[in-house]
Amino acid sequence: MSYRPLTGPEEIELFCRLSYVLDHELTDDFANGCRRPEWTWVALDGDRLLARLAWWTTPGGDIPLQFDFFDIDDTLPKADHDEIGRRLFKTATAAVFPAGAKLPEYGRFVPPDWREDPAAREVVESRTRLLESTGARLLVERLRLQWTPSSLLPESKGRLVFRPVADREDLLALMTPVMEGTLDAHGQADLASGLTSREAAERHYDGEFARLKSPHEWWRIAELPDGGGSVGFVIPARNSYHPIIAYIGVLPAHRGNGYIDEILAEGTHILAAEGVDRIRASTDLGNVPMAKAFARAGYVNFERSLNLVWDWPPLLRLRISPQTAFAPRS
Repeated sequence: MSYRPLTGPEEIELFCRLSYVLDHELTDDFANGCRRPEWTWVALDGDRLLARLAWWTTPGGDIPLQFDFFDIDDTLPKADHDEIGRRLFKTATAAVFPAGAKLPEYGRFVPPDWREDPAAREVVESRTRLLESTGARLLVERLRLQWTPSSLLPESKGRLVFRPVADREDLLALMTPVMEGTLDAHGQADLASGLTSREAAERHYDGEFARLKSPHEWWRIAELPDGGGSVGFVIPARNSYHPIIAYIGVLPAHRGNGYIDEILAEGTHILAAEGVDRIRASTDLGNVPMAKAFARAGYVNFERSLNLVWDWPPLLRLRISPQTAFAPRS
């Protein structure tokens, strides 16, 4: 057996002998620098692909930002399946990241009913079990949502007026209080790590928002009419793949009044006016108020995602070269 990175994009066909919902993006991802061969690994028995994994970054990025492929041949006996998957993870991680580095988050898209489907559940739980054995833990399960023009545009009740975001500080002044009492697991994790609400808002702005290539003129702040003050905001945008509702929030003083519906409607209208064929969004499974708002606006839950994190460097005691003889137990 061998554990090695791809030699280049010419081995995408080899990598795709196992399947996942992101396979169709690989060619473009390599072309625009979202993926590199040295971040894209396989476990081979001769020419048989037994497992694979890969990391992703923003176009032309220098460091991996997301661990998003981790697949194993599920026809293997369980003991071989787990051992091969664990060895591939540890070998690749030791080669890609310096000793002591904190790993990027792992994200996997799963069917919305994965718990009710025995086959899907086994796939999800086997990957989760393997990564937990390296020190990972589940941070959150999220709903992946989509609006298409086949749905009616959500209506606004006209209780709010909207204006463009003026600058970074204009938005951060609202993002900071929105962090208070947030139901978002990533926001909660930032606060639990010791960041202040302002620092957490800055990390979000300078991280995710800085990577958005769509016009900032789409961003909106919601206000009460006649100078009644700000209520919330919405960030309609485009990432590398889809039009999205990147972020939406209501200030604590105005929660519980149904304003979220009007703010979401505004963001949806802005993107729909661009002639898009879909709008993607996501929210934590536990954020029931936000999930209900998306449903009222015509967004359908087409998928879920699981996000696992490492709170410390993973267990990488196994350090072997990319080419290592290993006979799975039969």
